[in-house]
Amino acid sequence: MSEDRKDKQVTSVNTDSQADTNSRTDTAGETNTTGETNTTGETNTTGDTTSGETAAATASSPGDTAAADTAPASTDTVVNSADTAPAPADTAPAPVDTAPSSQSYLRHVAIGLSVLVLVFAVVVGWLAYGARADSAAEAARTEARVAAEEQAVAMLAYTHGEVDDQIAVAGEGLTGDFRDEYTNLMKNVIAPGAKEKAISVQVSVQGSSVVSADADSAVTLLFLNQITTSSENPEAVSSGSRVRVELEKHDDRWLVSRLTPI
Repeated sequence: MSEDRKDKQVTSVNTDSQADTNSRTDTAGETNTTGETNTTGETNTTGDTTSGETAAATASSPGDTAAADTAPASTDTVVNSADTAPAPADTAPAPVDTAPSSQSYLRHVAIGLSVLVLVFAVVVGWLAYGARADSAAEAARTEARVAAEEQAVAMLAYTHGEVDDQIAVAGEGLTGDFRDEYTNLMKNVIAPGAKEKAISVQVSVQGSSVVSADADSAVTLLFLNQITTSSENPEAVSSGSRVRVELEKHDDRWLVSRLTPI
């Protein structure tokens, strides 16, 4: 019985010892595992850290060298930027370059105004010419109408005692060809009959109008009233008539070129 207990105790001790050994083995395994893990990151502090520091020093040296090499470049860049800083000052006078464009604009405005003034002058001149033409036409109508009235009375009115003189006066207001026709008619036909029968004719214009008129010619229409007396008919006889009178302007004077009863 005592031997069995001893065997159990030995077995228990061996079991505990083996468990402790396994525990240590696991701990060592974990430590190794951690060590391997730290070999890439943290462990190898004594060995790898030194090489890491050396590598870091080596890596930092080229970095520092590169930084040292590139430092002047950055300084040069700053200097160059400082050198280029006055560039805006050089471009500052650029607004002055707008002066030619302003001058060009003003020149175009001046040309436009000149054109407008020219057009305005032409329009005003045209209107003035039109106004003068209208005024001249109106003056021609008035002058022609008055001349037609006066010449019609001078041509058709006469008295038996003064008929020859009246024919001569009336002929002065007629154009060349028509004056000859009128003179021949009055001297050869009208005057002898007026003297023989003591015929006298009074003429008055009841109305007149201008059919057409321009600067050199005009056509008028006259409404006349005639009062005739003679030795055979001492009492006055009144009659009305209409005549078309054509006129031409010669030397600022309106002359009758044709008189036609209507």
